[in-house]
Amino acid sequence: MSLNYAASAIPAICRRVVSNSPASAIASLYYYDPLILCFFHSHNRRFTPQNRHFSSSKPRFDFGCIRDPNEAIALFQKMVAMKPRPSVVGFTKLLVALVKMKQYSVALHLFDKMLERDVSVDDYTLNIAMNCFCHLNRVDSAFSLLASFVKRGCRPDVVTFNTLIKGLFLEGKVVEAENLFMKLLSEKICEPNEVTYIAVINGLCIAGHTLRAHDLLMMLEKGRSNHKPNVFAYSIVIDSLCKDRMVDDALRLFSKLAEKGMSPDVVTYNSMIQGLCNFRRWKEAKHFLNMMMAYKISASVVTFTILVDAYCKEGMLKDAEYVINIMMQLNVQPDIVTYNALIDGYCLLGQMDKAQKVFKSAKGSGLSPSIVSYCSLMNGYCKKGHVDEAWRLFLEIPCNGLQHTVISYSTMIHGFFCEGRCDEGFKLFKEMQDRELYPDIMTCSIVLKGLCRAERIAEALSFLGMMEGLGVSPNIVSYDILIGALCQEGKVQKAKGLLMRMEKSGILPDSVTYNRFVQGFLKRNEPHNTIPLLEEMNRRGFSLDTTSFTMFLDHLQAEGRDGFLFDKVLKLMQKNV
Repeated sequence: MSLNYAASAIPAICRRVVSNSPASAIASLYYYDPLILCFFHSHNRRFTPQNRHFSSSKPRFDFGCIRDPNEAIALFQKMVAMKPRPSVVGFTKLLVALVKMKQYSVALHLFDKMLERDVSVDDYTLNIAMNCFCHLNRVDSAFSLLASFVKRGCRPDVVTFNTLIKGLFLEGKVVEAENLFMKLLSEKICEPNEVTYIAVINGLCIAGHTLRAHDLLMMLEKGRSNHKPNVFAYSIVIDSLCKDRMVDDALRLFSKLAEKGMSPDVVTYNSMIQGLCNFRRWKEAKHFLNMMMAYKISASVVTFTILVDAYCKEGMLKDAEYVINIMMQLNVQPDIVTYNALIDGYCLLGQMDKAQKVFKSAKGSGLSPSIVSYCSLMNGYCKKGHVDEAWRLFLEIPCNGLQHTVISYSTMIHGFFCEGRCDEGFKLFKEMQDRELYPDIMTCSIVLKGLCRAERIAEALSFLGMMEGLGVSPNIVSYDILIGALCQEGKVQKAKGLLMRMEKSGILPDSVTYNRFVQGFLKRNEPHNTIPLLEEMNRRGFSLDTTSFTMFLDHLQAEGRDGFLFDKVLKLMQKNV
């Protein structure tokens, strides 16, 4: 059944069946987990005298003890062999046990067996099967189950459509999801609830359509539905606006919460504080923290860590320490993420003694340092030239039950190459691959830069050719490193050949590329060759960097400012600076 056909058939399907509307209290549980919701649907069925008699005469199954799909299959086989068989409630709980383990394929296999063995299924069972299809990115199959609702005299409810909308978003079918939602509204197929709004708004935001989500939120707020967007729906849009760097729009939306009589929660405040910190709007970020305290909203460790991390990245360690003190006063214990932010902040400032002290303090607080903790310290020591101390930490990582990562290897490789210990760097690079940790573009750029710094240009060029064999495609940075090294050695013609190779692979030169060539020609005392480059830079909106500018000034001063050639160069240079 195609999506378009299925969507157009929905009103007809709903008109052909009669059923009581679902309990809104049960439907609202979908907010947490649609599969658990279906469990509660089945578990909270209205008891009739027949149900009461049935439940007392049937054996009880402990579905919560199922830990393995094979156990579920064995129990299913036992259940279908029983005479009389357990009710649909029991089979539905079995499916729920599987989906809790994320065994969606197994759940669908048992669902098919239920149909083959004529085990009765109801709307709750169908909703679970539909949700399993959606989790497996088979939303077409989920839509095809709508026909089963008709066949069994069941009515698709709000849970059904919430599941389908979520499934469409999971497959990136944003337009289809929006269309289905609007059809629910326009044709009154069922009454959307808060969960529906959250599914659509969250789906739009995840797909990068924040402004559409914002407009939808405003439309729903003005609508006549019994269900209005709640604070969670607002928080999703506020968070997405902040991530999309539209902090002022997020602030305006935040102010509307008070107008609507809704109280922002800690998640809403965290999004605003993070967004403001990203723009270095420290006073406003502190104001939001003060607001939380004034309104007695308990700031979480996440709230404080956002501020600590932001301050540390800017080198504002005094402010970060002040936030840590507030945490302690409020009895909010820093976690390892908070400690990592502090460690990294001190490392960025080269204050390794303080970084090491925080590292030990984390251990003393009963927290286990993470791989991030070690990488920050290693990076700090490498920048200070204390590579052997970084190496000691590198060797300590597996001893503390942690696994090395591409970042930990890259950090250590960078340290070796910066100290000119290229052979040790290469040895570690090979060891990394032997351990099935495959280098990324950052690792390869470190190797290229290290070889060029050591004036091993031929090896660097050979390594560039090896990169694709490693599954890493060279980027503009890779080529700029080598072009710069060749130009530094005065090998401009070789650099031109590399430029042609780069452009042939579909990578266009950037400002760095042009500046490297300008410096190469000036180093060869060929300033006239820079004029075409400067004209091209001017057309493309690139500018001279400080090194190129200084080298030009030196040449202009040495040759005098009366020559036609240098007057032209100066004019072109002034446009670009």
